[in-house]
Amino acid sequence: MAQQAFENVVEDFEFLEDWEDRYRLVIEMGRDMDPLDDALKVPATKVDGCASQVWLHSRIEDGSFHFDGDSDAMIVRGLIAVLHRLYNGLPVTEVPGVDAKAELGRLGLNDHLSAQRSNGLRAMIERIRTEAAAAS
Repeated sequence: MAQQAFENVVEDFEFLEDWEDRYRLVIEMGRDMDPLDDALKVPATKVDGCASQVWLHSRIEDGSFHFDGDSDAMIVRGLIAVLHRLYNGLPVTEVPGVDAKAELGRLGLNDHLSAQRSNGLRAMIERIRTEAAAAS
């Protein structure tokens, strides 16, 4: 059910055996993202439950879910980029059905993130699911 952009991440992770290289890839994905406009970094877009500052701004275009995000931590920006590849462009009605835990498990992220980062990742996923459900 994952999008091709996410499947590409899975393939890249399979190619990289060292977790330091995988972390570098995630950070690089975050660096490649466009920054979120400062005007969108407001309390309404801030994700609670993250150790670092995180903002997610979602929108629906032609029935598809889209979001942009940003963080003050590079690894978290990278995690936002991973979630972007998992969710962005899906029909809004399909977003709540994505088993993010299983999909991200394919990357092994569950085993290699600190407890705080894992909690923040769950908070971001919950925000995405909630906003998609509210829009559908």
